Amino acid sequence: MVDPELLEILRCPYCVSGETRKPGDDPGRLELVHDCWLVCQEPDCGRKYPIRDGIPVMLIEEGERWIDVAVEDLPVPPPAE
Repeated sequence: MVDPELLEILRCPYCVSGETRKPGDDPGRLELVHDCWLVCQEPDCGRKYPIRDGIPVMLIEEGERWIDVAVEDLPVPPPAE
């Protein structure tokens, strides 16, 4: 489980970075799903970041790996690498 205070400050790295930054004051907000995934809430993003051993894996490449997997189909717990 991710600490609620940490969840409040974490953002999707793709949606807040350089040329791919989404518009708005607070892009890339994440939602905790299944207690082990962080899912970007931007409508056109779809990146999902696993939480392994209590640590969010916030690598863009990791989020892209799960972009085509529906939230309800995400494995619980997330696979190790």
